[in-house]
Amino acid sequence: MQNKVVIITGATSGIGRGCAEVFGREGAKIVFTGRDEKKMEEVNASLSCLGIEHTGYLMDVSNERENRRLVENIIQRYGRIDVVINNAGISMRALLEDLDMAVFRKIMEINFFGTVYLTKYALPYILESKGTIVGVSSINGHRGTPARTAYTASKYAMEGFFEALRTEVMKRGVHVLVVSPGFTGTNIRNAALNAKGESQGESPRDENKMMTPEEVAKRILKGIRGRKRDIVLTTQGKLVVFLNKWIPGLMDKIVYYHMAKEKDSPFK
Repeated sequence: MQNKVVIITGATSGIGRGCAEVFGREGAKIVFTGRDEKKMEEVNASLSCLGIEHTGYLMDVSNERENRRLVENIIQRYGRIDVVINNAGISMRALLEDLDMAVFRKIMEINFFGTVYLTKYALPYILESKGTIVGVSSINGHRGTPARTAYTASKYAMEGFFEALRTEVMKRGVHVLVVSPGFTGTNIRNAALNAKGESQGESPRDENKMMTPEEVAKRILKGIRGRKRDIVLTTQGKLVVFLNKWIPGLMDKIVYYHMAKEKDSPFK
């Protein structure tokens, strides 16, 4: 990673921030994005203390024009792009029958189209550097969960997009990696949107019993070095993917009852 230019979206917290620190410690030049100015300042200060060369951009990943401008600015400053980590994302929790469709569109615009826009505009430079494109997906990209229809749809779309893109560039030296974390201790559940598009606020799960963002970041780094195709994280995550392939009908029931036990579950 020494002197490699690495773009990380949604890096003001969680997995994105973990990647900024982990990759930066390996000598990468970090370009990170976020939507919260105060959190951007905190990450800037943290990376500066670690002696990591970095640039932060306050932007909305769901805006195509802002993604194009981001890439243009990076090329003007560094002249190259080596790694793109599409991490920015938002979740939701509500039954489809109650869900405002504006919330569904917002989830797709951030999680899916945000990934497509940045990948599209960075691709010419990734082809030049024979670099890596990373999509941070989810176990929800392999197994849908109730009350998270929009989030699940966005991650399934991401999985299909990268599978097709990987095949397009397979003869041109570009590495495409899709990472599917299991439950990770981030703020994604706290910030998850409810049926009306408001922040859920409190996580329905014990965040302290999950994989840490730094652990996920280290696995992403290892996956890039090993030029892995896919990484599914946590024992529970791997088990869910395996069982869903062989006993999907039974998994419908298991997943339903598991999610129904969540605090303030919409099934109750």
